[in-house]
Amino acid sequence: MKKKYKILLTILIILIIIIVAAIIVFKVFQGSSTAEPVKVVDSIDNFDYTLDDRDTELMKKTYNELKDILTASDIDYEKYAQALAKLFVIDLFTMDNKVNRYDVGSTEYVYPDSVENFKTNVEDTIYKTMENNSNGKRKQKLPEVSAIDESNVETSTFTIGEDEYESYIVKLSWSYEKDLGYDKNATITLIPLNEKLYVVEYVTGE
Repeated sequence: MKKKYKILLTILIILIIIIVAAIIVFKVFQGSSTAEPVKVVDSIDNFDYTLDDRDTELMKKTYNELKDILTASDIDYEKYAQALAKLFVIDLFTMDNKVNRYDVGSTEYVYPDSVENFKTNVEDTIYKTMENNSNGKRKQKLPEVSAIDESNVETSTFTIGEDEYESYIVKLSWSYEKDLGYDKNATITLIPLNEKLYVVEYVTGE
């Protein structure tokens, strides 16, 4: 009888744990779904780059620079790399307009095979302590990129597996509305794939 009682007690404890975990998961997803949906206000044909209604003025300005580059009769890939690297930094480190740690910026600029690893890494590092803002009442101070210095572009090669690609290396420095201790300079490597550039490496200069 005692043995049977212990088994029932163990099952009951397991059920309680499962129910509590289910409630927590439900609340997290419910909280995320109550946030205002992000609206796309512009896109660049054939490249799938988008501008959202929540993007900052710096993001909008840089996006429009990229759009001018990509809609020209001949695309200057060095200028393309510069503009895309800037957008990558602005979207990634402007965290104040993100809903929660899972709302990772810059994924549309990342090499497709690396997107999931990139998201997981960001969620577990720079976005890790981000408070949920689905109710719009977050009081936490988060960074917003306010300016990016002009940069030079170098060409090189980058290897993925057994394949070697032409690459563009962009060194950037940037500043924030308020310095909260996040990265302020980095070297970003991009490669072309089907005429579109993707970020394949980010190395902080800190």
